Amino acid sequence: MAQGETNLLRLCSTLNDKSSAELQIKVNNYLIQETGSQLAFLAAVLSETEELLIQVLGDKVLEEEKRFTAKDHAVGIPLVKNTVVHLHELEESDKEEIRTLLDFMPETFVAVPINHANVEQVAIIAYIVNFVEEAEGSVFRFIATIRECFEHTLGIILNTLAYEEERRLRIQCQSLLTVARNLFTHLSDISDLLREIMMEARKLTQAERCSLFLLDEERDELVAEVFDGIPAEPGNENAPEVRIAKTQGIAGHVAMTGELLNIHDAYAHPLFYKGIDENTGFKTRNILCIPIKNEKQVIGVAQLCNKINGVHFTSFDEEIALAFSVYCAISIAHSLMLKKVQDAQSRSKLSNELMMYHMKVSNEDTKKLISNMLPVPGPEFADFKFSPRSLKESNTAQTVLYMLDDLGLVQRWRIKRETLARFILYVQRGYRDPPYHNWMHAFSVAHFAYLLLKNLHLMEKGHITELEGLVFIVACMCHDLDHRGTTNSFQLASDSVLAGLYSSEGSVMELTMRSQRHHFSQAMCILNTEGCNIFESLQQAEYKKCLDLLRHLILATDLAQHLRIFNEQKKLTEDGYDSSNEHHRGLLLSLLMTCCDLSDQTKTWSISKKIAELIYMEFFSQGDLEKAMGNRPSEMMDREKACIPFLQLQFLNDIVHPLFTFLAELFPEAECLVDALKINKRCWETAWELYSKRLRKESSSMAILEDEQLEIEVINYIQANEVV
Repeated sequence: MAQGETNLLRLCSTLNDKSSAELQIKVNNYLIQETGSQLAFLAAVLSETEELLIQVLGDKVLEEEKRFTAKDHAVGIPLVKNTVVHLHELEESDKEEIRTLLDFMPETFVAVPINHANVEQVAIIAYIVNFVEEAEGSVFRFIATIRECFEHTLGIILNTLAYEEERRLRIQCQSLLTVARNLFTHLSDISDLLREIMMEARKLTQAERCSLFLLDEERDELVAEVFDGIPAEPGNENAPEVRIAKTQGIAGHVAMTGELLNIHDAYAHPLFYKGIDENTGFKTRNILCIPIKNEKQVIGVAQLCNKINGVHFTSFDEEIALAFSVYCAISIAHSLMLKKVQDAQSRSKLSNELMMYHMKVSNEDTKKLISNMLPVPGPEFADFKFSPRSLKESNTAQTVLYMLDDLGLVQRWRIKRETLARFILYVQRGYRDPPYHNWMHAFSVAHFAYLLLKNLHLMEKGHITELEGLVFIVACMCHDLDHRGTTNSFQLASDSVLAGLYSSEGSVMELTMRSQRHHFSQAMCILNTEGCNIFESLQQAEYKKCLDLLRHLILATDLAQHLRIFNEQKKLTEDGYDSSNEHHRGLLLSLLMTCCDLSDQTKTWSISKKIAELIYMEFFSQGDLEKAMGNRPSEMMDREKACIPFLQLQFLNDIVHPLFTFLAELFPEAECLVDALKINKRCWETAWELYSKRLRKESSSMAILEDEQLEIEVINYIQANEVV
């Protein structure tokens, strides 16, 4: 028996390892010995994906197995051509890929494809590197040695690889089941669930960073509330929420196509946006972006960046990520469904609470309101100086009927008088009785809307449409429905039913509008109450537009929203108002709503001071509750620390004066409102000067508002020293 045959038999007798890597080391050593090569290695062919799997180089097991697509790498040329490949047959770029793989440039190299037994299909490619051609025909003898070796060893190598693949799949299945169990324990909070998904995704694929984008169908945007593994915290305006167009970038492409993207070189990819890396200093090397689908469509996209301990994400990463995305889709769908159920329960509880607090409007009440009409108000009622708070509260519902009649809105939109009366009574009773945010505040705001519509001729001159005029005054009536006399932050801190209903809904921006969304929700409840739908005569398109506008205008009363669009409104006054531009009309209506909400500041100082007293009664009441909860209230809520004149002047200078200046620049007829504000500012300055002279250390911060003698002194001083 020849020496070569003896060595081969000895090799076969030792191939009893359960590890394919150990088998490959023995085969590699045999080939090195028989061919005199410096290095030998094998690449298993994964037939389903046409990938090449390299686990061992010579006797060195790679820390991270390498996978190559056959048509994209030089090691796959023997598979593509199904023939033996020599070094001199390779292009320079192919030689460079071989050099990168081996970490040196070979002098000699041959790759031999080995077919399955009795099947013309490549199973393994064997490579020998840096062998010495001692005589002519040496290479052919080496190739024959390689083929003879695999006639006896191929079966056990393939079986071992198959066994390891089955074991890998079993471990993967167990890992995914563990992941599923972890995910389904976080369904009650979508933010926690998204954070858990990111953690598991990084763990499964060994990614350095990740982002999860959910599809916002209303805006056609992808929203990342968990970005780089950091969840957006409720109430934190600096939370790293990211919004991109559904068609933008890599995530957008995956969302649109529903197909996975495995990008080996991020900077070379045309869809990659380098700006984020430039801003953050993070270097993105490679990306694995997977769609998250339900049965019908893509609902989100997971984007993983930078494979740890690897050149790029592998096909195995793709496989496990796609399997993982199925669990993500199921858990997200169930979490959102659970949120809807919880919302329904909270709304039910809130409605019960509301019904217990308020009395139902009877038919007798409605008929009484219609029949007991008040005398027509005098001309002073339509003057900007008129204070609606001078009216008796029992007469305000009839006064609202008068205002809508006087503006011609009842006739124009064919509103049934009984329906309108019932709606007004429901809205009136929909307000609680905190010191300031009660029905009289809503009535005052609605009256100022009436003043703007009447004195600025907004509808007659085409600045806004008649439908917008109707919704404008209705939004003013409803803008603070069921107000609790506390701020958004207090509702969240006290874990109220209201906070539970709205705290996890919407984006970070909308979280600051929690109360406003509740007020809109209550307005919709009243409109949907039998016999209360004042918009019932509208056609379908008008009705939808009406409800969208009602929501927009109620949300516009949030001061944070006003500050967000402040610069746009400023530009509107500078460039000029175009009534044919729908965006301009939206900005104008938002401006008008805020003016109405703060209109008390344009009345006489006596009225303005009384309003301040009501507001700070609310503020300090909340501050007392916060102290009882063990929290530290803000300065304006703390009766022991608040400096009311300073706070009022700050409010007038920063918010109110710029707001009404915009209004006067658009409509010169409103210049009188700016003049009234200037007088009130001077009154507050004077009040503080006079009060400081006799300020006692033990005096409370409310004393300046309760001191009637001080009010007389301020008015006398202003009249004596300034032209009013």
